Amino acid sequence: MVDPVLWDIGYLISASMFIVGIKRLSSPRTAPSGNRLGAQGMFLAVIITLLKLQSDGIIGWELIVTGLAIGSLIGYLMATKVEMTGMPELVALFNGFGGAASALVGLSEALKRITEGVPEPGVELYATWTAIGLSALVGWITLSGSLVAMMKLKGGFYVPLSKKDDRGRRRWISFPTWGPPWLNYVKVALLLSALLLIVLTIQEPEDKRWVYSLVATSTLLGILFVIPIGGADMPVVVSLLNSLSGIAAAFTGFVIGNNVLIIAGSMVGAAGLILTFIMCKAMNRELFDVLFKAFGGSGDRDQLTRTKVGSDPEEVAMVLDGAQKVIVVPGYGMAVSQSQHAVKEFADLMESLDCEVLYGIHPVAGRMPGHMNVLLAEANVPYEKLIEMSEINSEFPDCDVALVIGANDTTNPAARSGEGPLGGMPILDVDKASVVVIIKRSLSVGYAGVDNDLFYMDKTMMLFGDGKKMMNELNSAVKEI
Repeated sequence: MVDPVLWDIGYLISASMFIVGIKRLSSPRTAPSGNRLGAQGMFLAVIITLLKLQSDGIIGWELIVTGLAIGSLIGYLMATKVEMTGMPELVALFNGFGGAASALVGLSEALKRITEGVPEPGVELYATWTAIGLSALVGWITLSGSLVAMMKLKGGFYVPLSKKDDRGRRRWISFPTWGPPWLNYVKVALLLSALLLIVLTIQEPEDKRWVYSLVATSTLLGILFVIPIGGADMPVVVSLLNSLSGIAAAFTGFVIGNNVLIIAGSMVGAAGLILTFIMCKAMNRELFDVLFKAFGGSGDRDQLTRTKVGSDPEEVAMVLDGAQKVIVVPGYGMAVSQSQHAVKEFADLMESLDCEVLYGIHPVAGRMPGHMNVLLAEANVPYEKLIEMSEINSEFPDCDVALVIGANDTTNPAARSGEGPLGGMPILDVDKASVVVIIKRSLSVGYAGVDNDLFYMDKTMMLFGDGKKMMNELNSAVKEI
């Protein structure tokens, strides 16, 4: 029999690796090693757990290894095949998986205790069933809420058995943003019901009905919490769900008596919550308002009634001739077209002409915190040139040309009105630049469904087309200056 202290020492080492790994994520230069260190810490925790199971004589650890192998393969395939445009949806899905794992472990422990017989009431029984109840509540909310968030970020879902259209594609159903005023009362009622069910499981822990009712109530609550939220507030929700997945893991750690799960879950919960509040501050929102006021609107999208004559790359190159300062504003369109390398080439060309080039980064550009930073880092753009919104906005009045690549909601002046889905959200002040060049496929509205007055300003030049194609043509035109 191995001394249990050895397992605790191993878990302590693993937790230390998590902490150092998260610390190293604070800098782009150390982030890769921090990510690897966190993964190694998790691998160590898994190995220690398997050895502990074997030492305790628990049968079936071979099945655990098989499950780990299958899960690792699935995770590897998903991570390597996903495009950068799909990262927000993948993060939301992984948050849901984390919540599901915690919820299922809690459910398993609850049914196991009911089957084996409930001990006499006492502090330990109350504490255990409270942890089980909270694990179920947070875990199932995280799972169902994350699945809804994933589908909203993706834009909808396919109906597999539906008829194919002319292009051979299955029917596509957009996911709604639905939030009537009375829905908030329903959510509060469900939350109170879930807490009541936790109390009932403590008082009557032998009754499975309370356990299953808690699962159903929590799942429905997760759906109703996320479904009213849309527009640019979705990244805040994804960050909050990430925090909830960690909190659910911490509660599960109390249930099964696993110290490393408690530590890791608490760190993920705290880090996710801090990020959520940072995102809310950047969006000029209060978390309560995001969850209960449904800034995303009704899901209706503005109908376009105006037109704009497009320019060509040669015209834009003539405007760029002699420019002293250019600010590049990347958005979701850059991620879709994978044009970050062409953007870097453009910056190099302009700098060779003695022009200062900076990058204006909105906190939610690309529908996910840090989305644009990762893409531009992939193209070897110096990190010091990536300027946050609060600092770059003062540069736009002195900017000769603001080059916007696929950004829409984050540059929409409608946000300053304080009304609609974007009301009150801070934006990049690109409209204050001398000339605005926007690369976009069309005049279509952004994710929030709001038409953009910026497109129709006299100072705005539109390059209609694929981001990568138009950037390459612009680069060719600049070379001929």
